[in-house]
Amino acid sequence: MCVYFQDSLIARHNRSYERHQDIKEPDHEQRLLDERKSAREQRLLSDFLALSAQAHAYYEGLTARRFDARSHVRKILALAQIYGKPATARALEDALVFNAFSSEYIAHLLQARMRLKSDPPSPLSLTRRADLLELDLPEPDLSVYEAKADDR
Repeated sequence: MCVYFQDSLIARHNRSYERHQDIKEPDHEQRLLDERKSAREQRLLSDFLALSAQAHAYYEGLTARRFDARSHVRKILALAQIYGKPATARALEDALVFNAFSSEYIAHLLQARMRLKSDPPSPLSLTRRADLLELDLPEPDLSVYEAKADDR
């Protein structure tokens, strides 16, 4: 059995006269899996490039310096979901300035900025009288200083 689209042969299978039997061509399944993987990779790349105007230059640096650039892209996109796209885009641009091409560097920049944004610890506030610090300090002994003043 041959299947054509316009004038092009798309598929050729042996005809089976038996009922309820699937006839598969192994090459077709592999080609479909390859196309799905390619589509997934293209979507991943387009999502990464949409982060920032500098994302393309950063991707070029990743591919030039890292063997596993796609895994770095996946991690950076995961960081964008956690920290937000604007913060991740800024980290990409800063990393590009320093030629630091790594998802770990981007993660470090994002974490450092989050630490800077967090409020400093507030001063101790005691709400109950029982919690007040009531310290009894003994009177200081100033005779040591008086003795030294008499020696002069």
